[in-house]
Amino acid sequence: QVQVVESGGGLVQPGGSLRLSCVVSGSIFSVYIVAWYRQRPGKQRELVATIAPGGSGNYADSVKGRFTISRDNAKNTVYLQMDSLKPEDTATYYCNLDARPFRGDYWGQGTQVTVSS
Repeated sequence: QVQVVESGGGLVQPGGSLRLSCVVSGSIFSVYIVAWYRQRPGKQRELVATIAPGGSGNYADSVKGRFTISRDNAKNTVYLQMDSLKPEDTATYYCNLDARPFRGDYWGQGTQVTVSS
């Protein structure tokens, strides 16, 4: 059974930082790409960043240079370091591991990030 659990959200002022964590249970973690998505109020869910098993990351243009994705395969954990936060980064952030077609598409419950003064 694969479970995905995010943590680290909260309220932060513009220009501040937060680090989100995503723990994935199960032995499949180290061989799959893991992604962070977000859903802003009234908007569709959007891809924020992805990280390959070897550690290379890709970012949406809106967060490039401000967010950093990393992973610790020994801890089955992916991190999203968010710096220089803006009010438009306010969203629920979701972690995803898509292991299809051989396994499932796994999502966490989300963690709320609010950027406001």
